[in-house]
Amino acid sequence: MTTLVTGATGFIGSAVVRCLLARGRAVRALVEPGAPTANLEGLDVERVTGSILDADALAKAAAGATAIYHLAAIYSLWLPDEQRIYDVNVLGTKRVLTAARRAGVRRMVHTSSIAAIGVPAPGQLADERFAFNYWNAGNAYMRSKYLSDLDAQAAAADGLPVVIVCPAFPFGERDLGPTPTGKFIVEALAGRVPGYTDGGFCAVDVDDVAECHVLAEERGVIGERYIAGNHNLTYRDFYDAVTRIAGLPPIRRRLPTRAVLGMAWAMERWAERTGTPPRITVRAARYACQTAWFDCRKARALGMPATPLGETIEKAVRWFRDHPAPV
Repeated sequence: MTTLVTGATGFIGSAVVRCLLARGRAVRALVEPGAPTANLEGLDVERVTGSILDADALAKAAAGATAIYHLAAIYSLWLPDEQRIYDVNVLGTKRVLTAARRAGVRRMVHTSSIAAIGVPAPGQLADERFAFNYWNAGNAYMRSKYLSDLDAQAAAADGLPVVIVCPAFPFGERDLGPTPTGKFIVEALAGRVPGYTDGGFCAVDVDDVAECHVLAEERGVIGERYIAGNHNLTYRDFYDAVTRIAGLPPIRRRLPTRAVLGMAWAMERWAERTGTPPRITVRAARYACQTAWFDCRKARALGMPATPLGETIEKAVRWFRDHPAPV
């Protein structure tokens, strides 16, 4: 039985591929034309080149598959043309859902995001039932993940056997991009983190996220969402852990919200002039100054593991030092 994985070369996608292979599954990887394939090197997978925006290529890739894991997406906080984020994340998901229906798969796992859930009030935890409340303040990535999450839910209501996984902020090995999440550690290692914000987030090991995906296929309820997260912590506590594990001087400066937003505004204006991605955007800065914590008990009830945060950070630090990201 063949399992198709879109986004198989990516950070979470390649972890899912490894998790499936460990269970003895036959994996077919849909590889975006021109995508780096280092994360698949040495793995016994069938590679098929094609875009999720190409309906014909998708149909061929899905033919004979009994399950589909849809992880292909653009995870970016800024692009010169944000329409590409919507095209890939929303239109691409619609086409994968259609391909899954036509292929008659017995189960599809759609990778959503905590970005599709929203931001709880201070002191509260958001669970899978939390109503999305971040459209106006959200960036193109957040909006696109919310829209594609709605499409997956609608497909499940219409009979497609879809289960939805909403990863928190993943860390670990093989973050080639690096992703915006991985850049937290990359920037700290480079000494480019001027301070911490007042906010907080939910962190998780990328391998735990991958296991949650496979458990969602095996044990999840069709149409249900599962938040793949483990550690709710403040940015201060996170950077304390990173600098301690990496043997770096601690980051002690607290950055006032207004200062963070001002720096982000200036970076965006420079990005508009030069086309160089900003280190942070205004919308991302505003999110980072809030505490977005989540109730992850539903995924744990499936059996999702909880790797200690220190172990996860240690793996990520080691990997980024062995694979320096471009400046």
